[in-house]
Amino acid sequence: MERRDPLGGTVHLITLSRASALPATAAACLLAACVPAGHTVRGVHLVAGSTLTTCTHLPYAPFQFQRGKAIVGFDVDLIDLIARRLGVRQKIVDTRFTAITSGQVFAVAACDVAAAGMTINPQRAGVVDFSRPYFDSGQVLMARRGEPVTPGAFGPGGLRVGVVAGTTGQAYARVEGWEPKAYENATTELDALRTGQVDVLVQDDPVVRYWLTDEANADFVLVPGLRTHEQYGFAVRKGHNPALVRLIDQVIAQIRRDGTYRRTYERWMGPMPPDAAG
Repeated sequence: MERRDPLGGTVHLITLSRASALPATAAACLLAACVPAGHTVRGVHLVAGSTLTTCTHLPYAPFQFQRGKAIVGFDVDLIDLIARRLGVRQKIVDTRFTAITSGQVFAVAACDVAAAGMTINPQRAGVVDFSRPYFDSGQVLMARRGEPVTPGAFGPGGLRVGVVAGTTGQAYARVEGWEPKAYENATTELDALRTGQVDVLVQDDPVVRYWLTDEANADFVLVPGLRTHEQYGFAVRKGHNPALVRLIDQVIAQIRRDGTYRRTYERWMGPMPPDAAG
């Protein structure tokens, strides 16, 4: 699959198997802590020459998802800006979310950066280097309209809760003692709610709000009363590419100043609230 990028090149989408491990070199790299071969562009190490290779986990609208043959979204646009600053094109690799949050994708040189609507937390920061936060988010609940969702409704025999495996939504539900059912991605999680496999979802606020703009989800609502506070960051291999982290931070700071961030935000999520501009 491919799409055209802003520089006029072609961006390829590569899918790594969700059911199997990363390439056969993975075990050797993990044991040897090998530094990936590649090229250096303006002080930034790239694993695949003249491309900035991005690992993500599809679909996760409005941050990254497929629209026709194109991979689009808020994160895709921001990484395109970083690639443009380097004078290269972006290549997107679709892989398991847990392979991203564990740092495995970097250990096997699958990508330079991970952009997956990923919350910064201490556990993940122990295995990857995060950029400065680029998006404020938080967990919310989504349920069928009229569903009685109360604090006491989640115990044994109560509401069935759906989450995406490996996410902070899953962690939140477990802390609350909800015994959630985990799904591979956001689409299968949403389908579980639509088909009655679960009664309520724990998911990031902007994702739920995006879903609710679709008439197909008119029977569902965002449940009031829960919204945690989390911040997303882009991830880079731990300790191996500080120049790329600096570049990402510089681009995030610049686009917040010059209005590009606001325009990109509003393209994918509608009017930007005042507290999202900082």
